[in-house]
Amino acid sequence: MALSPFSLADRTAVVLGGTSGLGRTLALGLADAGADVVVSARRQALVDATASEIEAKGRKTLRVLSDVRNKESLIRLRDAVLSAFGKVDILVNAAGITRKLPTLEMSEGDWNAILDTNLTGTLRGCQVFGELMLKRGYGRVINIASLGTNLGLYQVAAYCASKAGVGSLTKSLAVEWSRHGVLVNAIVPGVFRTDLNAALLDGTERGREFLMRTPMGRYGKAEELVGAAVFLASDACAFVTGELLVVDGGFLASGVNQ
Repeated sequence: MALSPFSLADRTAVVLGGTSGLGRTLALGLADAGADVVVSARRQALVDATASEIEAKGRKTLRVLSDVRNKESLIRLRDAVLSAFGKVDILVNAAGITRKLPTLEMSEGDWNAILDTNLTGTLRGCQVFGELMLKRGYGRVINIASLGTNLGLYQVAAYCASKAGVGSLTKSLAVEWSRHGVLVNAIVPGVFRTDLNAALLDGTERGREFLMRTPMGRYGKAEELVGAAVFLASDACAFVTGELLVVDGGFLASGVNQ
C-alpha cells in the first residue's frame, strides 16, 4: 500500500529550539507523523526529556546540545546526526527569544541578543544544515515567523524586526535553493500562549486586544500548528516554496471585529 504524501516515515528531522514551547510540540508532531526527530537546545535536562518522549513514540533520536548563537555547536550537531542517521531531510528553526520594553530604553546588547538568536540563529541553522541538503539534492526547511513578520507589535521592536527578517530570509533562500531540491518555507503562528509570552498575555490589556483581534476569539493551541509543519515537511508540499503559511485564527485577515 502506498504511503500517504503526508507521511514522514523514514525521514530524519532536526528541530532547533525543539525542547520547549511551540518547537517541542512541532518536534513531537513530526515524530507522530513517522519521522525520527532530533531536538537540540542549550539545556541538557530538556533535551533528555523531549528525546525520551520521542523514543516513547517508537522513533529514534539523539541527545546533543547546541546553541543557535554558536555555529560550531550546530556543525557538531549536524555531524552527529549525519553519523547516526546518514541524512537530514527536515530542519525546523524554532529557537527564539523576545523582550518587551520601550524602544528608547532598549540597549544595543538587548537588541543584538534578540536579532542574533531569532534572525542570525535561523541563518546559521539554514547554512549548516542547508549545505548538507543541497549536496544531497533534497530538503525541507521550516522557519518560524510571527505576526510581527507582517505587523508592528507594541514595544517589541527587536522581536518584530528579527521576525520580519526571518520572513525575508525564507523567501530569499527559497529563490536560491528550490531548484536544487531544497524547499524553504515558514509558519506564521498567531497568538499561542507559551512560557515565552505568558506574562504578556495573562490578564493584560495586551492579551485582551489579541483576543479581540482574533476572529476565532481564542488563543491557538500548540498542537494546531502540527498540521502545517507536517505538510511543509512532507512530499505533499512538493511545489510549495517561499511560502509564509499563516496559522492565526484569522488575525491577519481581521479589520473590524465589533
